[in-house]
Amino acid sequence: MKNYIKLLLILLIVPFISFAQEDDTSKEKKVKERPERDAFESSNIIDNPTNVLLSKNALEVQMQHRFGLINGGTNDMAGFWAPSNIRIGLSYGIHERLTIGYGTTKFNRLQDFNWKVALLKQTRSNSMPVSVSYYGNFTIDARKKENFNLIQDRYSFFNQLIIAKRFSPNVSFQIAPSVSHYNLVDPTIKNDLFAVAIGGRVKVSPQTSILIDYSQPITQFDTNQPKPGFSIGAEFATSAHEFQIFLSNYNGIVPQKNYMYNQYDFFKGDFLIGFNITRIYNF
Repeated sequence: MKNYIKLLLILLIVPFISFAQEDDTSKEKKVKERPERDAFESSNIIDNPTNVLLSKNALEVQMQHRFGLINGGTNDMAGFWAPSNIRIGLSYGIHERLTIGYGTTKFNRLQDFNWKVALLKQTRSNSMPVSVSYYGNFTIDARKKENFNLIQDRYSFFNQLIIAKRFSPNVSFQIAPSVSHYNLVDPTIKNDLFAVAIGGRVKVSPQTSILIDYSQPITQFDTNQPKPGFSIGAEFATSAHEFQIFLSNYNGIVPQKNYMYNQYDFFKGDFLIGFNITRIYNF
């Protein structure tokens, strides 16, 4: 009788032990599959968006400033007294994987409505080796109506796929193919331009990083072929602020403006001083 009781106890206990082991295995697997931290500190690496999205209900305030060309040929104090471009923007985290935003830019009075979606996230176990995000915007040129025949002529669009990897706490890299579209363009150029951007960050201290950002147009125009964008600078980060200061040959700020119309060549001395400041509020 005692043997039957022992056997019954074993039969009752073994399944629970098995479930407990499965639970432990499942928990261990979940720990291994935790997402890696974002490859970058800020939502932008100088002139291009990164894979960074806001937390749910977080609000980000952005200020982006580009001074005039340093070699402008006039007494403009390294571009500080020359005409400057400014963009002020707001972004809001609807979900951990969805951020929406709005910005207004001084040159051409551009009003951009933008969104960023996290499609894939790099995992700490490296089962997913990269993160993939999508960034897009819809931009309206708000200059006076005599500049346009139709309301649709004011519209431009930008779509970019951001493939980023955090190699280590100190080194991150991304590659980002994109397409820019303008409804209204000069007859000598095309409405669409394909391009690819490459960017990287190397941390030199817990709060300081060196940034490099390069953008290469691929589509060829008959005239006014846009020049590649190149930027190099430093980023200083705190828990809620990011400050970037850099040299760049892009002054359009809105991505499609830079990609489609840039005529400045960084390596021929056409560069300017710029900075980006962001502040995040968590609610």
